Amino acid sequence: MRTLTFVVGTGRSGSTALSGILNAHPDVLSLNELLSSVQSRGFPEGRLGGEEFWRLLADPNPLFEQMIRNGVPMPEFVYTRRPGRFATETTGIPALSLMVLPHLSDDPDGLFDELEKQVRGWPNRTAADHYEALFRLLCARFGRTAVVERSGYSLERVPLLRRVFPQARFVHLFRDGPDCALSMSRHTGYRLIFLLRDILARTGAERVEELTEEQIRSLPPELSQLLAERFDSALVLDRELPPTGFAALWSQLILQGVAHLDTVPAPERTTLAYEDLLDEPHEELARLAAFIGVEPLPQWLEAGAARLDGSRRGASRRLPATELAAVREACAPGVRALADRHGQRP
Repeated sequence: MRTLTFVVGTGRSGSTALSGILNAHPDVLSLNELLSSVQSRGFPEGRLGGEEFWRLLADPNPLFEQMIRNGVPMPEFVYTRRPGRFATETTGIPALSLMVLPHLSDDPDGLFDELEKQVRGWPNRTAADHYEALFRLLCARFGRTAVVERSGYSLERVPLLRRVFPQARFVHLFRDGPDCALSMSRHTGYRLIFLLRDILARTGAERVEELTEEQIRSLPPELSQLLAERFDSALVLDRELPPTGFAALWSQLILQGVAHLDTVPAPERTTLAYEDLLDEPHEELARLAAFIGVEPLPQWLEAGAARLDGSRRGASRRLPATELAAVREACAPGVRALADRHGQRP
């Protein structure tokens, strides 16, 4: 493994397409949504054995299992579209299997078994050392040399990643604010995030897991019901949630994220605007390849450019004029932060 790079952003910025493009490069190990898969327990303090580390990877993600169980899965859940021997209602779907392994192999169950045989026998070491061993193992398995992890909704993790992987590089992928906010407002995962953040704001809690029974009882029924093991999918899918709320969320994430990225030394970070990627795909992909330490192979550049779809660009401009103006106003702090810090247009 020559390099380790994290692509971070708010999500809904073309990052899923970028993961596919990177995965097509013969030297890149593209880890799709690894951090999202293990985020609730992924980096414990101290030393742990191979069995304990395997449990971090193999135990189902409770939030994602709840989403599947209640009929509000995210489109990023690749395993549920091509199911194997794991299922939420029976075995539970291992965290690593839901989005990471199907991105790497057409036989995610077989790859899961391969990894289990090796990882469970690993010695005691820190979580960071276990992850780096996992990256090396997968690089050897697939003949890759550069590791790129990409998860949506990941800007807030930059300080943690800097601490755990001090040698890592960072790519900040961003998109036009109003377009991104509108996409968030239509995405199952971000609609649930929006509602859960509303719950935390109303109760003053920092984490949903820390809510008391009294705090839950204080919530309106349409919010408290989301915390039950079973809830009506209409609570997430059919509610009227204003795009302006997602625009404010986008700005908040951007402001927080660019501040975090300011702490990363300049040679170890770069930016990538989704609109620039659409306008100049060959140039931007070549620049990205150089940053992560692989060759910008002509065939890969051509194939990557062909995978980009600009059909949803400017989608926010189809909003009613009054609503569009409100969305732009809510996005303005994030837009200014991107222009000021990165010197690029959002």
